[in-house]
Amino acid sequence: MGDSELKTFTSLGVPTNTTHPSIHCLQWTADGQVLLTTKSAIYVLTPDAGINFDSSSAIKPMPGKGSSDGNIETLGWFRTMIEFGKNIVHQWPLDSQDWAAVSLGSFDPTLRAVTSSPINVDGAGCAIAILNSNMELTLWGAVKNHLRGEWKKLCDITAILRELPFEETQLAKTLRAQILCNTFPPTTTADNIDAQGRVNLMGLIRWRYNTDDDEDCRHTAIHVRTLTVSDRWITHLAWSPWMSGHGPGHCEAYLACAVSDGSVAVLKVSARLSPSVSETKFGTQYTVEREFEVIKTRAFVADKRIITALHWVEIPGRDLILVCTKPGVVDLMPWPISSHLSWSEPKRLVLQRQHFSVDSSPLYPVSGFTYVESQDVLVLSLLDGSFHAVHCFSYAPTLLPSDHGDFLSAEYLSRRARQVFNTSEMCAMKDTDVGRISGMMSYDGLSTVVWIHEKCNPSDFSYKHDARHNSMFVVTQLWNEPGISQDDLVIQILATTLNSAHTAWAHTPLHILRPVFLWLRQNKVVMTCVERLLNVLQSVSTDETLSINLPPFNGSCTPELKREFKDSLASHLYGWDSFLALRMRFAVADHCWTLAKGDPRIQNMYGEIAHSLLNMIFHRIQRVLIRHLKAIVPILTAGDVPFVMRVVVQATLPGSPVDLSTEAQELATEVNKIGTDNPQLGHSEEVCPACRTVISLQDLTGATCGNGHVWRRCSITTFILSTPMVRTCIACSRKALLPFSGDSGMIQSHLPMGARGWVVTELLWAAQRCLFCGNSFVSVA
Repeated sequence: MGDSELKTFTSLGVPTNTTHPSIHCLQWTADGQVLLTTKSAIYVLTPDAGINFDSSSAIKPMPGKGSSDGNIETLGWFRTMIEFGKNIVHQWPLDSQDWAAVSLGSFDPTLRAVTSSPINVDGAGCAIAILNSNMELTLWGAVKNHLRGEWKKLCDITAILRELPFEETQLAKTLRAQILCNTFPPTTTADNIDAQGRVNLMGLIRWRYNTDDDEDCRHTAIHVRTLTVSDRWITHLAWSPWMSGHGPGHCEAYLACAVSDGSVAVLKVSARLSPSVSETKFGTQYTVEREFEVIKTRAFVADKRIITALHWVEIPGRDLILVCTKPGVVDLMPWPISSHLSWSEPKRLVLQRQHFSVDSSPLYPVSGFTYVESQDVLVLSLLDGSFHAVHCFSYAPTLLPSDHGDFLSAEYLSRRARQVFNTSEMCAMKDTDVGRISGMMSYDGLSTVVWIHEKCNPSDFSYKHDARHNSMFVVTQLWNEPGISQDDLVIQILATTLNSAHTAWAHTPLHILRPVFLWLRQNKVVMTCVERLLNVLQSVSTDETLSINLPPFNGSCTPELKREFKDSLASHLYGWDSFLALRMRFAVADHCWTLAKGDPRIQNMYGEIAHSLLNMIFHRIQRVLIRHLKAIVPILTAGDVPFVMRVVVQATLPGSPVDLSTEAQELATEVNKIGTDNPQLGHSEEVCPACRTVISLQDLTGATCGNGHVWRRCSITTFILSTPMVRTCIACSRKALLPFSGDSGMIQSHLPMGARGWVVTELLWAAQRCLFCGNSFVSVA
């Protein structure tokens, strides 16, 4: 396939207001969103693939825009923005008058760095850590709608650091609170570096008071540990993925710290999962024990050269390679040192100039990385718009192209990027026109990449004020995978994605399935590979919910018991890899059904497999609920019985597995023995909110009374939704009741009469993501 057949999916203009050239201004969040950092704002962009909520608000480029031959496919994006305020919260001169505490970034405050957390930090979503030029660090989260709604500040990390009770001089305390760089590891711990070369480990906590006078949810952070790494400034941080440690329940990760003298120090973090002693003894509770070690051997020794980027690459087989870039060179180091790779010493590769404009130079900082596993090639982009490739990356790194000729060579990739630059700008480019790429990353782990470029002309020495700086956000295909047809490639991507996903990644299904959704839409693969796609989707793993064993609880209903009940529900509803794979299969089948609307027969085939997968998901949810409810029967209240009996009715509907129906009947028998006094109407019946006509529980998705009034049901509790206090899944559009937030007035008007027991309250808090597809909720109330 030639260059002319490669596709550009998105070309969107974004006002960037002079992004700082050293910032990698693009990154993916665990929620499947792109964070685009500019001088004074953060754009949060979400691809519309797989999203069925408010699709009319997605921004889409005009078909054919930026392409003379119309060879562009539309990829829509939801967009919202976090605006950076210029006000300075922390006045460092008030803390210390020493010259070492001076912050030059306070003269014109700008955004310096942004990083995102795994999911389930801010409720069910991601938190964003924002560092400004005044060395202030804050955490932000979405208020109601992370797709295009408001984001608010959750916590001021700098204020917490300033209050730490360290016995130091005032200057030392001030330098400790001044943050130079920050990052989130694969777990919910935020790390930042102070101006004294020390690593501050911060844990983000979200808690809810579960007492009779509940308060609203609060956010805070705690100081976990401070480790001294160097007596010099640390300029960059990079977390490796978690790797299996010694024995089950043990894992290890590494934190690379770039020091201002050109060396790189490494911290080793070991985490071990161990059962904890609980006063209530409900289920099995766990604690995570962490150990921190500053490794004495530096990954790279000091050479007085400025480090421009730091990045970990994971090689199949669980090996790691640390990539450190400096002007004109790329340093590589296998890690740990006793790696199974064929080389074990640091390697330095000298970049060569790719001449496509007058400003081309290998001395520009690296603006993005992507590792192409299928070709064992590390692709880098530089600020000057050029691309470079490290071939044979895992066993013999070299800048020379492999036996494939010019495939994935630096010259080919740079030429292709220049063509995309010319096409997206819709004008003929001259040698004096430079397309500065200030951020690059992979979209699908293969040939599709994302970057942001800005057209500039540095040779004319003209001044352009901030308001006139505009960049182009581009999603394009840079090359084609050799030796494999596109149909085979789609099946391979789908099978690999479904079989390799793990809940420990803390990623949403939409984020994991992004490559699948992109490739399914091309060349009508959904129509031409029906049988092969269905065969992959029908492969279902073992039902791990059958192994849930919760002994009967005989204690009292305390706040601690409610918290452990909620945590246990969340663990079993979202903690199984097989459950995640099942939800992902359902999402793919449902997406294929949408793409196959032109052929009723094929669409019906996808609909049948989607319906079958949906039933499996529902039955596993019911089994989790039933086994948890059976464990707490002695402490159920009268307000809990209506919901418990609804669960029994749902599990005994036609089509339910025999063993599940048997468990439901056993639960009903135990509930009847406790003799709770419940004045409500029949346990599985409700009244129409409009005309008060009785409605039986027969349809789990909707309810229609005798007078024709139609209502939707809560996807978590199946109660009728007659309130605006609901949340909607962005992927499958299912709705659910909002969890009780502690407002005493809300409990009377928000939840139905049969849903006001403590069990439903804890269940709504546990189900922070859609039970059927695993994606996030948004709300408008």
